[in-house]
Amino acid sequence: MPRTPTCVLTDTSPARVDDGHGVDRFVEIGSFTKVLTGTALMRMAAAGLLDVDDPVERWLPATPRTGITLRHLAEHTSGLPRLPPLTNGRDPYAAFDACALRRLLGRLDRVAVRSPGQQEEYSNLGYAVLGAALVAAAGVAYEELLAEHVLRPLDVHEVTARPDTGRRLLAPGLLGGERRPWTMGGAILPAGGLWATPRAVAELLVRLVIERRLGDPAPSWQRAGVLHWHNGATRHASVFAGAMADGRWVVVHRLGGRSNRTDRMGIDLLRSDDSRSA
Repeated sequence: MPRTPTCVLTDTSPARVDDGHGVDRFVEIGSFTKVLTGTALMRMAAAGLLDVDDPVERWLPATPRTGITLRHLAEHTSGLPRLPPLTNGRDPYAAFDACALRRLLGRLDRVAVRSPGQQEEYSNLGYAVLGAALVAAAGVAYEELLAEHVLRPLDVHEVTARPDTGRRLLAPGLLGGERRPWTMGGAILPAGGLWATPRAVAELLVRLVIERRLGDPAPSWQRAGVLHWHNGATRHASVFAGAMADGRWVVVHRLGGRSNRTDRMGIDLLRSDDSRSA
């Protein structure tokens, strides 16, 4: 069986790298993308481009009145299901392009599984809708609004939806080749389609959560007591990024293996006495 290359970055150590997993190569970060989408929402609201309590239909007129707001989408309380209806097969988001999302918006009231604001339910679909609303409000493509409102103000550069193939790092296959990544550059991009270097993920974590250069952390971050964290997983990659209130932080990215093991490694490092020197 192929090994699981792992990259670990902590608060005082530049990196621990196993099996050739480099901190300067672009890797899939999956749902850690949501942290950036949620931060863009809050930054655009602060700039007066929108209000976090705007109804979805204000920016996406094809949507019927559902009571769903941008805040609901960011906080996973929209009542929308976890996945778009079109996800299936070995490349689940390939068919979920901009046209598919527009068709879905017209029946969003029927897609919702409950009324908004009632219960938290993690939703990739919700963040796809949120990303489309931000694009409509900004009048520019998702990557461009992200650069303007989040990445450039943070001075973080190694984040993209389309990394050069020579700098991509993918999980090893059974015969030594690279495993094919999912197609995530369509409507699902704001929910989980970005690539970044592990170094950039660490910069984002520190500058957003510990240094708070852009204000309080966005509602897209998960919280557990004094821990702010978010993870992400695609077919063959997973990431965990977490920061404690006392300033300790960790980023773990793995190529292959189970994503829950990645989460556990990150949490164990934060809990251990060795987390400052791992």
